[in-house]
Amino acid sequence: MNYSKLKKARVIVSLLFFILSISLFLDIYEKYANETVQEILYLQFIPSVMKFLSTFAIGTIGFLIIIALTAFMGRIYCSSICPLGILQDAFAWIARKRSTKKFFYKKKKSYPILRYSLLGITIIGLILSFSTIVTLLDPYSNFGRIMTYLIRPVVVLVNNGLSLLLHKVEVYTLSPVKLVMAPWFIFSFSLALLATITYMSYKRGRLFCNSICPVGTFLGLLSKISFLKIQFKADNCTKCGKCIGACKSECIDIKTFSIDHSRCVDCFNCLTACEDSALVLTAKKQLSADITNNERRTVIATGIGLLLGQTVLADVKTKKDTSKLLVNEKDHPVSPPGSISIKRFNDICTGCGLCVAACPTQVLQPAVKQYGLIGFMQPHMDYLSGFCNFDCRGCGQICPTGAILPITIEEKQLTQLGKAVFVKENCVVYTDGTDCGACSEHCPTKAVNMVPYEGKLLIPEVNQDICIGCGACEHPCPIDAPYKAIFVNGNAIHQAAEKPKEEEQTTAPVEEDFPF
Repeated sequence: MNYSKLKKARVIVSLLFFILSISLFLDIYEKYANETVQEILYLQFIPSVMKFLSTFAIGTIGFLIIIALTAFMGRIYCSSICPLGILQDAFAWIARKRSTKKFFYKKKKSYPILRYSLLGITIIGLILSFSTIVTLLDPYSNFGRIMTYLIRPVVVLVNNGLSLLLHKVEVYTLSPVKLVMAPWFIFSFSLALLATITYMSYKRGRLFCNSICPVGTFLGLLSKISFLKIQFKADNCTKCGKCIGACKSECIDIKTFSIDHSRCVDCFNCLTACEDSALVLTAKKQLSADITNNERRTVIATGIGLLLGQTVLADVKTKKDTSKLLVNEKDHPVSPPGSISIKRFNDICTGCGLCVAACPTQVLQPAVKQYGLIGFMQPHMDYLSGFCNFDCRGCGQICPTGAILPITIEEKQLTQLGKAVFVKENCVVYTDGTDCGACSEHCPTKAVNMVPYEGKLLIPEVNQDICIGCGACEHPCPIDAPYKAIFVNGNAIHQAAEKPKEEEQTTAPVEEDFPF
């Protein structure tokens, strides 16, 4: 077999998946992400598992293909499909190019206690519906947070700067895009995550995959019994060490002519580095009587268990004495349309940030404490950042796990995420005796209506029956949080709003200027 061609094919496939994955998070003009997300993320392991658990649809069994592929040829997913793994390879490649060492890597011991403990904790978290564990450890979700909260803002800033320059010379190829930064804690967490992965991959290649990532550990167990494996032909080996120096998984033991297949990610670097044909990809169990097997059998409950189951600072609009204002008290945060209920959403969402990146109004923002610990970094409707567009359902179309289900426009416009609550004591009409009405002007269902108050003044009145909780009233309210004069109190379980009654026409239709 020509292993150099095999490695090139692997690199090409890796770049393809990496570029497609990046494009979903950096599609700032929303040109294609919604239409292509399911195809691009079909083979992402955890999103596929979570979506299967939420929908039980045949079209969501990409994870079974990964399991079958791993059983046949090892951890191809880790080397060619997982975007976080490919990102680590990029850092490792830079490190090798900058190094003057003859052999960059060395054989290192594994960390089985850490690996299998994290896998066990992940399985327990899934069984108990404590999805925060998955949120923190899922490689795809971690990659998504890096793209959404660190890289995407840079792309938006560059785009907005270029569009400003081009507009000055009357070139309108680019247009400005709204930029909303993640809460500082989420930003700091994502930055620390990127720094950790960069350091680990720069120094030790795939150390993150083989010590922390539960998906890598689970697939590693399967790869130990895979049909095709990289193995030694001990009689050909001259113990030159080139294979060890090229192995970014640090799993080759040249003394015993053995490979820890649970850590091998099938990058094929060792096959191309070996000039003596001492390493081959084969289905045979042993190629020499000298080969010894020093792998210990792992005793751990694994297998199908994986299948079980910020606030952003607002612009200061009105400086006001808040000593006499009432604090907004919300029973529940607001989860995205299509999530059905907060509990269901918390159980399935992995906090990858793809819906946050795709949201045109940036109302979806990662939660810090809104859902509590169980929903850390899962998106919530942050009406300080924006409001939910009445005609938009992009988050449901792009969600890879099924935590946000796709719904029709008609369903979206009658789904009650929460109910608007008017606090008269906080309203500028009441406190300052001045006109406002911003909440009523922006309400798409006219659930907020202005009624006579004092003299010529009008004050808001809320009809909660037809309110859908979109936040179009809360967002423009000139009072700073948490003293908004009108706010949305989330529904723990989404409800159905009544359809607004069509107002009868009170004026005669305007006649056309011309009879033809």
